[in-house]
Amino acid sequence: MKLIELTNKQFKDFAINHPLISFHQTKEWGDLKCENGWKSYLLGLEDDNKKIVAGCLLLSKVTPIKKNMFYSPRGFLIDYSNYELLKIFTEEIKKFVKKNNGIFIKIDPYLSYQERDIDGNIVEGGENNKDAFQNLIKLGYKHFGFNLLQDTLQPRWIFTTTTKNRTVEDVMKDMDPKTRQILRKNEREFVRVREIDESELSLFKDIMQHTGDRRDFIDRPLKYYQDMYHHLGGKHNILKIFIAELHTKELINSLEKEINDNKVEYDTRQKKYEIDPSKMNEQKYKAKQEENIANIDRLSKKKEKIEKIREENGDIVPLGGILFLIYGNEVLSLVGGSYQKFMEFQSAYTVHWEGMKYAIENNYDRYNFYGITGIFDKKNPLFGLYSFKRDFGGQVVELLGEFDLIVNKPFYYLYKLAFFSYRTIKNIINKIKRKKRTN
Repeated sequence: MKLIELTNKQFKDFAINHPLISFHQTKEWGDLKCENGWKSYLLGLEDDNKKIVAGCLLLSKVTPIKKNMFYSPRGFLIDYSNYELLKIFTEEIKKFVKKNNGIFIKIDPYLSYQERDIDGNIVEGGENNKDAFQNLIKLGYKHFGFNLLQDTLQPRWIFTTTTKNRTVEDVMKDMDPKTRQILRKNEREFVRVREIDESELSLFKDIMQHTGDRRDFIDRPLKYYQDMYHHLGGKHNILKIFIAELHTKELINSLEKEINDNKVEYDTRQKKYEIDPSKMNEQKYKAKQEENIANIDRLSKKKEKIEKIREENGDIVPLGGILFLIYGNEVLSLVGGSYQKFMEFQSAYTVHWEGMKYAIENNYDRYNFYGITGIFDKKNPLFGLYSFKRDFGGQVVELLGEFDLIVNKPFYYLYKLAFFSYRTIKNIINKIKRKKRTN
C-alpha cells in the first residue's frame, strides 16, 4: 500500500460514501481554509489493486517556529477498528508530514466513543468504539482527554436527532410538548423562514453581531461569511442560511379577524339571550361572554403591539437566523443568533425546525444541533444550551476527542510553549476588546 495525493474527483468519490464523512472532509472546506493561510492536501491510501482504502483532507499551517503543524479536521476517513490498516496509514502519513517539514498531526475523528441516550447516560449494551480508541493510543497518538467542556477545536459533545426514514410527525412526536406548542404558535403568528443568498449576507452578519454583543463573544467579520458562501454555498450546495421573519401585515390581518370573530360570537350569543334567556344556561352564558371580552382585550393589545413593530420595522421583520452545513449524512447547525428586541418570538425554534424538516424531506440520517457540554447537571452554566436542544428529541453523542501524532518531539514541545504564550496574549486582547465594547 502507498499514500498518494488524490484528484478532487478521486477524493470525492471515495469520501462521499464513507461512514465518517462530514463537510470538514471536503475539498471545499480545504479551499476555505486556504483563505486563512492554510495549505490543503487530498490524500488516499492505495492498495495493490489501486483501490483507495483510507484517506483524508489534511491541512497544514506554518507555526511561529517556522515549521508546519498538520490537522485533519474530523479525520481520518478510515476504519479505526482495523489495526493493521490504521498502522499502515499512520506510518505513511507520518512520512508525508516529515517530508513536508511538519511537527505533528492533529485529528479529532468523527466517531462516537460510547453510545448515550437523550439524558447523556451511557446506554447499557450500546455501541462503542473503545477498540478504535485503544488502537490510536497503541500507535502513539496522544489523547487530549475526555473533555467535558467546549475546549477543543471541534465539539467533543454534540446533540443529534435521527431523521432518516422518519416523517415530520414522527419527529414532532418525540419533542417536548412546550417545543411543539412554540412551533405551532409561531406558525399561527406568521413567523416564516426563508433561505437567503450571497447578496444578503450582511443581514446574517448583523444578526450575529447583535448576538455576539449580547452573549459577550467576538463575531467573525463579514468577509468570513462571504468566504464561506463563496466556497460552500451556491452551486456547492453545502452551506445554507435560513432566516426567520415576522410577517407583520399578515399577523395584523389575522388578529383583526380573530377580534371580529370574538365580537360576532359575543353579539350573536347576546341576541339569543335577549330573545329567550330561559333557553340558555346563565352561568355558561356569562362565562362565554367574559371569555370573548378577555380575548378581544388580549388580541387588541397584541394587535397594537404588532402595529408598532410594523410601523418601526416594516411588513417583514428579521428575527434571527442559522447557518447550516449540509453534507454526507447530516444537516448540521453551525452558528446562529437572534435580535434581542424580538426574543419573545423565539425564532430559533422555528429555524431549527426548518433545518430538521430539510433533513427529513431529503432523507439525511440525522440533524446535528452541534456543540453541547458533557455536564448534564442543571447547575452547569451551559445546561440551557443542552436543554434547548434536548427538547427537540434525540440523543447525546460523545466523540473520541482530539489526538496529536507527534513527528518531531523537540519542536512539538517548543511549539506547545509558543502556542500557550500566543493564546494567553490573545485572551488578554479579547478581554480588552470586550471591555471597550461594554463601556
